[in-house]
Parts: sequence; C-alpha cells; structure tokens
Amino acid sequence: MQLDRALNAYLRHITIERGLSEHSIAAYRRDLSAYVDWLHERGIDATEGITQAVVAEFIGERSAADPPPAATSLARLQSSVRGWHRFLAREGIEEDDPTGRMRPPKTPQRLPKALTIDQVERLLAAPSPEDPIGIRDRALLELLYATGARVSEAVSLDVDDLSYGDVLRLRGKGDKERIVPVGSYARAAVDAYLTRVRPGLAAKGRASARLFLGARGAPLSRQSAWLIIRAAAEKAQITAEVSPHTLRHSFATHLLQGGADVRVVQELLGHASVATTQIYTHVSVDTLRDVYATSHPRAT
Repeated sequence: MQLDRALNAYLRHITIERGLSEHSIAAYRRDLSAYVDWLHERGIDATEGITQAVVAEFIGERSAADPPPAATSLARLQSSVRGWHRFLAREGIEEDDPTGRMRPPKTPQRLPKALTIDQVERLLAAPSPEDPIGIRDRALLELLYATGARVSEAVSLDVDDLSYGDVLRLRGKGDKERIVPVGSYARAAVDAYLTRVRPGLAAKGRASARLFLGARGAPLSRQSAWLIIRAAAEKAQITAEVSPHTLRHSFATHLLQGGADVRVVQELLGHASVATTQIYTHVSVDTLRDVYATSHPRAT
C-alpha cells in the first residue's frame, strides 16, 4: 500500500475506533509524517519496502541527531512507528511487522511535582474575592484541586455536569466518563461563581452551556486557564514551578499521603492502568523518607 494511504488509514483508526484525544492524534500525525517523509527521501513509497533494517536506520538517525532528542521524545517517536506497523500487520495490509523485535528505549522516571498543602492553600486564596473574575478563578482552582481534573477536562465542563449533587461528571481521554466527588470548599466556590458572576459573563457573549466563561462571555480556553494558574502562583509567591498539571499532581499526592488506596486514586484520576497511578506512591515514599531523616534520632 502507498505510504500516504496507509498513514491516513491508521490515523482514521486511532481517531474513530480507538477514540484518542486530539492531542494524542496530533502527536501521532507529527511523528509518522516525519517518518513517511524520511522514507520518501530514500525512495520508499510503499509499505512493502519497509524492512527491520530500514526502521532501525530511521530510529538510529533520530537518536544521533544534534542536538540529541529527549529520551521521552525518542520513546514517543518509536511508539508511534511501532503502533503504525502493528496496525498494518494486524489488518493484513502487510504480512510482517518490521518493528516486532524492537525494544523501546528506557526513559528516566520523572516524579510529578506536587505542591505542599500550605502552598495549595495560598494558591487557592490568591484570586480576589471582591472581583468577579477573581471569584471565577477561585472556583476553577478549587475545582481542579478538589477533583484532580485535567485542565482540559475542567474547561470542557458544562453547567449540567454539576447536577449530580456532591459529585461531578468528567469526560477524560478518549471521551471516557468518570464520576468524582466534589468537596464542600470547591462546591461553595463554584456556587458563588454560578450565582454572582457567570450570569453577567454569559450576557456578554453567545449562549454557551460551558461552566467556565471568559471575560467576554466565550468559553474559557486551556491557555486562559493556564494563565490563571500562573497568575495565582505568582500572587501567592510560590517559587516552585507551577504547571497546568500541578494541582492534579498535588491532588493525587495528598490523597495518598492521607492514606487513600492507590486503586481509588487511579479511579479518581481516570488512569487506565494502576501502574500510571503508582508513580505518585514514590512521591509519598520520598516524603516519608524526609520526615524519618529529620525526626528519628538514629536516622543519620
């Protein structure tokens, strides 16, 4: 099969049948388009011309690039290539998978960066309670920390998603839904926003069911949410790096430190595998180690 046709078939597969997120699809498209361009440059225009040696040469060239790619980027590229070839073999488009014996590169395990409880409280208190936009920002921050929602999930919420009392319906990766509890602090902050601020914002723009609206009445974007978090961190004088995922990391870490079962945290975060969640247990172990080192008379 011609390379471009085979690539389009795979992209349709991961979009329709696997239901991957737009971000994931864009990453696959970017990696595989670079791979296909490289194959064309070497006179390979059809999938049957791709051998194990060809794949190894491509990965080798990318590994030896100057400057060298990050280990995570290389691992993602290799995963994209393997996924495509596995699909071609599984669908009978090609007889063999040239990546069958390929081993993924080892990537360093990076622990999530979580804030302390004191830092979280300062972050949540940063937006002004007297300013309508500050009330909205407080509601967003409280909801992110209370539920462990991704920023993309929070800005995609509709008002109707709050109609379950003290729980919230979130739509995660692959459009999978999960139900998470909402604490009293977050619920109070969201209620204040809904009654005192959102009607005024909604009147400025076109009718929208989205929960969080911008200053002109349009749905709040992921980029705007990121700026809200960064501004709150600066106002709270938090010197640690604060990213859109920081409150999600802090949510998971603080739950585990409080004694929550890792499988419960997995369900709350919407992780498909408990192995993904278990990385947070390392954060808690590090905390325990630090406390032990500073508290036990014979630790050092």
